[in-house]
Amino acid sequence: MSSSLYEAIETASPEHIKREKAKARELRNSSWWKQQIGKGICYHCEQKFSRDELTMDHLIPLSRGGTSSKKNIVVACKPCNSLKKNLTVADLRLRELKSGETK
Repeated sequence: MSSSLYEAIETASPEHIKREKAKARELRNSSWWKQQIGKGICYHCEQKFSRDELTMDHLIPLSRGGTSSKKNIVVACKPCNSLKKNLTVADLRLRELKSGETK
């Protein structure tokens, strides 16, 4: 069995990703998203940021079959979103535990 986390990750079809990105663009223009980002709190690190420092993050990444729904989208700061890449929150927490970084 391989020790690389990325080798076990299945990727979604390009059609799925394209469809869900279009849905995400629609959600970005919604009052729901404006309300979420207006709070200014990153889901992952729980720090406060200005609107221009925040991004939309899919808890289950699109590349792994996630959807652009209100239940799967959170506000994240750019550094946390970049660190997360295409990991799920569970994958991220497991990686933190393995490296000795705990919240």
